[in-house]
Amino acid sequence: MAEENLSVVLHSQGDLRLENRSIPEPGPDEVLLQMHSVGICGSDVHYWQHGRIGDFVLTKPMVLGHEAAGQVVKLGSAVTHLKVGDRVAIEPGVPREMDEFFKNGRYNLSPTIFFCATPPDSGNLCRYYTHNANFCYKLPDNVTFEEGALIEPLSVGIHACRRAGVTLGSTVFICGAGPIGLVCLIVAKAMGASKVVISDLVPERLSMAEELGADFQVKVKREDGPQRLAKTVEDMLGAQPHVTIECTGVESSIQTAIYATRSGGVVVLVGLGSEMATVPLINAAVREVDIRGVFRYCNTWPMAINMLASGKVNVKPLVTHRFPLEQAAQAFETTRQGVGIKVMLKCNQSDQNP
Repeated sequence: MAEENLSVVLHSQGDLRLENRSIPEPGPDEVLLQMHSVGICGSDVHYWQHGRIGDFVLTKPMVLGHEAAGQVVKLGSAVTHLKVGDRVAIEPGVPREMDEFFKNGRYNLSPTIFFCATPPDSGNLCRYYTHNANFCYKLPDNVTFEEGALIEPLSVGIHACRRAGVTLGSTVFICGAGPIGLVCLIVAKAMGASKVVISDLVPERLSMAEELGADFQVKVKREDGPQRLAKTVEDMLGAQPHVTIECTGVESSIQTAIYATRSGGVVVLVGLGSEMATVPLINAAVREVDIRGVFRYCNTWPMAINMLASGKVNVKPLVTHRFPLEQAAQAFETTRQGVGIKVMLKCNQSDQNP
């Protein structure tokens, strides 16, 4: 085992460094992983640029990265369901205690949950990383490491579509065609949505959405009013959508989401913006439009692995850029500029394949 553990460490706002750290020892319930593929998320870039997201504030150096897959190289003493050599996808959120949220299956809401690359918890953008073995999921032979890493964003789509109640025949409007909007599109289609409309400011993203199965694309112009956009969506579908999934966090887009949704329908808020937003709440209330929040995901990895292994979903086109771990600075800059869709860092020097 190489004695170096090159890691991407955020020291403070704007101060991103490549550092050699010691290789950690797995605890009884953990496995040591040789990391293979780690995607860069908008949140990683946000911590780098701003040093905080909402109440999560960087106060000490933190390893970034939470969209990840790797290979087991060492087992903790109590681990029985994995073996050395297993390829695994990592669920980054691990509950620390069996509280009420854990017991009722909504462990993502546990206030004390460990979560990779969310202060003060470090992530896995490094060569070697230890993680709770119960939150490492074995990948079938026909699922690549990169697909394993993409289960994390895919899980956001699964959780959002579950919260929205997407089912056979649903019509769906998705606001925003970034990585999360695109995984919501992929999952909505796999869950049986009959028609999906997706909107964005950027034509290249809408082209990718079309490739991934979007039935209609709406090119948003900054001067478009929310009600006008809502009418455009209705005209395209022939009726208002049953479900709207809002992936931007932008106030005007949340307004559009509410106006666009059919009476009795559901708006799911995935995108995170300002703490306060002015929205047409009474419009939603009198039309019985349910507004539901999404915080990460829970109980999604097994479903995601089955969807990938069966070929029901294809996330491979989402990866548009790849960089070796040594070029992390360049990879982060590429993501910050909004070039492409998903930037993947390759952490294993002797295996840079997908």
